[in-house]
Amino acid sequence: MSGIDMHAHLAPDLRPADLPGVAVDGDGAALLDGKRVGPTDLYHPVRLENHLDRAGLDEAIVSVPPPFYRQRLSAPEATAWVRAVNDGLLAVVADRPRLTPLAYLPFEHPEVALAEYDRIAVDDRWAGAVGAAGGDAGPLDGPALRPLWQRLDADRRTLQLHPAHSADPRLEPYYLANLLGNPVETAVAVAQLVFGGVLGGYPGIRFVLVHCGGCVPAVVGRWERGHTTTRPGVPVLSPTPAEAVRTLYVDNLAHDPAVVDLAVSVFGADRLVLGSDWPFPMGTADSAATVTHRGGDYARQVATDNAVRALGRAPAAP
Repeated sequence: MSGIDMHAHLAPDLRPADLPGVAVDGDGAALLDGKRVGPTDLYHPVRLENHLDRAGLDEAIVSVPPPFYRQRLSAPEATAWVRAVNDGLLAVVADRPRLTPLAYLPFEHPEVALAEYDRIAVDDRWAGAVGAAGGDAGPLDGPALRPLWQRLDADRRTLQLHPAHSADPRLEPYYLANLLGNPVETAVAVAQLVFGGVLGGYPGIRFVLVHCGGCVPAVVGRWERGHTTTRPGVPVLSPTPAEAVRTLYVDNLAHDPAVVDLAVSVFGADRLVLGSDWPFPMGTADSAATVTHRGGDYARQVATDNAVRALGRAPAAP
């Protein structure tokens, strides 16, 4: 099956970087603040191309994984860091036309994120940008991020939201920071975009959620009920929560076809895209597995037509 994997990861090449807390070991793997960032496949783009071959896909949209976000850097440190990360990712995918990168923007420093976006915006090698849902990103509906939203909206850019980390200490046991924290962080970020009027106010941004939208499909009905019954603190919204989330794109990485069916009903059949989360264990080698039960025509739509729209590309000629 031809198509696009909208959610894959690679590590940037940091060997030219001379930054505090950053080193590269003898195998080329990053050591950030003394911790090695894995898995090993992150450092081998040819292995991602091999994954595409096995899956029968044409292209992967690639971002750096959350350990490279380093959200607790100061603003001056973050300025140098995101430049090194984005330049390093471009170096990794150079001369590999099947691997198309997303530039990382540090939402926790809105002025740095805007400056970095201005730096990369003129470079058509980027498919768009990626930013953190949760962690130390701060509220996505805050006034400090409005200038960035305005720029992304004016440029009609694709922006992937990827959970960073959960700060809830209750989630430290049982790998819950990932199993539960990641889906919750995505839902909190989307709630801020919905109730803060970001989705309604900046319709030109094509937001893409990973992990099938996390907890969002299960709670949108509750959000809509809170809006309909004018619960305290809930603003009058247009679009309403249920309408607003149908402007989002969402990958199908739910590991359960029933959850994907729910996502289709919540977001819309034209909003689902393929995502593998390669090369992480919580990803999948067969990104189409949770949509094939809906028929071959729909699997093709998800892998091709929906992805092309999510990236703002012109549809292929018939």
